[in-house]
Amino acid sequence: MPPIEDHPLRYALANELHARPFPTLLAPCEAIYLAIKRSEKAADRDRNADRAHLTELLDRYGAAHPQPGATHWFGDVGKFKLKWEQHTEFVTYTLFMPSMEGRAFDPVSFEIFPNDWLATAPGVRITSALIRVEADSSKEEISKLVDDWFVPESLAVSTVLDGAATIAGDFRIDAAGHMRLAVFVKAETGQRRIGRIVQRLCEIETYKSMSMLGLARARELQPRMGVLDGTLSGLMSAMTQGGTGAEDTLRELLETSAELENLLAESSFRFGATRAYEAIVNQRIEVLRETRFEGRQSFADFMMRRFDPAMRTVKATERRLQTMAQRAIRAGDLLRTRVDVERSAQNQKLLESMDQRADLQLRLQKTVEGLSVVAISYYAVNLVLYMAQPAAYAFGVSKLLLAAVTTPVVVLIVWWMVHKIREKME
Repeated sequence: MPPIEDHPLRYALANELHARPFPTLLAPCEAIYLAIKRSEKAADRDRNADRAHLTELLDRYGAAHPQPGATHWFGDVGKFKLKWEQHTEFVTYTLFMPSMEGRAFDPVSFEIFPNDWLATAPGVRITSALIRVEADSSKEEISKLVDDWFVPESLAVSTVLDGAATIAGDFRIDAAGHMRLAVFVKAETGQRRIGRIVQRLCEIETYKSMSMLGLARARELQPRMGVLDGTLSGLMSAMTQGGTGAEDTLRELLETSAELENLLAESSFRFGATRAYEAIVNQRIEVLRETRFEGRQSFADFMMRRFDPAMRTVKATERRLQTMAQRAIRAGDLLRTRVDVERSAQNQKLLESMDQRADLQLRLQKTVEGLSVVAISYYAVNLVLYMAQPAAYAFGVSKLLLAAVTTPVVVLIVWWMVHKIREKME
């Protein structure tokens, strides 16, 4: 019996689950993170340009190229390790440095990415981060370090993964243009777990930044939505008050509805992506299993206070836009019904007017028929008199008597002929 045939994508889909392994890191170390996104239509971009840009960087360090069509790559770049991933709207580069030199969060570290290479990136920076991984210290020492490194007002610190590490960050862009994140790991924490923590922090930062694009879109829409909402309310008031013609109101309403549908179509992808990114941010924070560090706010606390309101604004804007579009559709349906009723009334009046005209035409026709009978009879009587007069003289019948006798007969015959002709025409 021949073996069963595999689905053409079976191995590719199974391998995709294992294609993006977490890095293995040993403290102390540092991670340099960069996420690049096209400004417009990032989901429809030429992905070959992303791989070409990666290949250009690899060539500078003499590293092996990715496979054709690859969406991820991990390998050595000089004395560092590079993790490259291609996503729906962006690509990410993460360089891992095995040891730390100089001062903490030194922007010089980012110069591993050459400036001329960055200038030719197929997109713009959506975020970049310097992540410092240190061996665990006492709580007092960690508190002192994070207070020195981060802005206290927005600082978030928590112990994660059942005490395996302490993470910290202030979610602010420093003077060099980078986010700063710190990880303090216990001595017994494994290298893969350290790699997972760093990867989660990169994902939280990236998807948080991507989610905030939805807020920018919502703020961009709000002024125009306010104008359209006022227009829609005015048109609906005109419907109830009967100020302008129903057809003119319907035309304006359809224009407003079309613009609302256009705004909804243009924003649906961004709002849908924002919902997905928000879910990823919350899920990544949840899997870290945070516990409070010295009573300070955790990453989840920061997101609840600063991130969640932004996401609620996006959702409220999307709901408002959908509600306005539905209102416009309902109002259009009602107004079309009103226009149909008005047109039916006009048609009824037109039919009544046509009936009146037909009745008048029938009366006129009967009048014309009567006049026609008179005229035809007049000429027919004269003709009969001219034809019968010689015979009448022979019998001694006067012309007056002959006319009196023939006129009723001729008139009757003419009327009968006209009546028959009208019946045939009907």
